[in-house]
Amino acid sequence: MAKALFNRGDRVFVKPVGIWSTVERIMPQWVKGVEEPLKVFYDVGLGRDFVAHELSAETRDDRDTSLDHTLSEHWRVSRMSNRWTQEGEAQRSSHPFPGSYPVVVTDEQDWGGWRVPTAEYDRNPKRIEFQARVIVNALKMLRMTRDLAQFGGDYDAAMPDRLKDLLAIADEVLADVYQSEPAGPGALALAE
Repeated sequence: MAKALFNRGDRVFVKPVGIWSTVERIMPQWVKGVEEPLKVFYDVGLGRDFVAHELSAETRDDRDTSLDHTLSEHWRVSRMSNRWTQEGEAQRSSHPFPGSYPVVVTDEQDWGGWRVPTAEYDRNPKRIEFQARVIVNALKMLRMTRDLAQFGGDYDAAMPDRLKDLLAIADEVLADVYQSEPAGPGALALAE
C-alpha cells in the first residue's frame, strides 16, 4: 500500500533529471477491492511520471542552511599569472608576489571563488592580498564565532561585561551571515 508523500504544488528535486520542479498532479494506482492505492505517481511536468523515491522534498526552515556545509570546506589562495604585466615591471612596483595576483578557490574542482581584475590589483596589491587572506580564513572565523556564541549560551550568568559585548557581536555576525534576527546576548542564533 502506498500513500502520497507530496502534495500538489510542492516544490521537489527530481533526482533522475537533476532539477527542481513542482508537483502538478498526483496519480494513485488503484486496484479493485483494495482501500489504498498500490503505487502513487507524480506528474512534475517533465514528460513522464515519477515515483516518490525519485523525488526529494524541499526543506522548509526558518533560517538559511545553505552555508552550514561550508563549515567543512577548505578555501585556499591560488596564484594566477598576470599576463598584462611584465615580470621586471612588477618587481619594480610594490607587488608582494611579482607577476601574479591572488585567486581564492572555494570549490573542490579548482574553479569558483573570488577573483579580482588585474587593473584593480595593480592599484593596491597589498589591500587585495589582505582581502584574499581574510576570505580564506573566513570559515575559521565563522567557526570561532559559532563556538563563542555557544560558549555564551552555556555560561550566561556570571560573565565579565567585555565578554558579554563580544557575545553580542558574535550574535550579530551570525545573524548577518544566516540572515536572521539576533537572539540576544550570548544566545546562539542558530539551531544545531
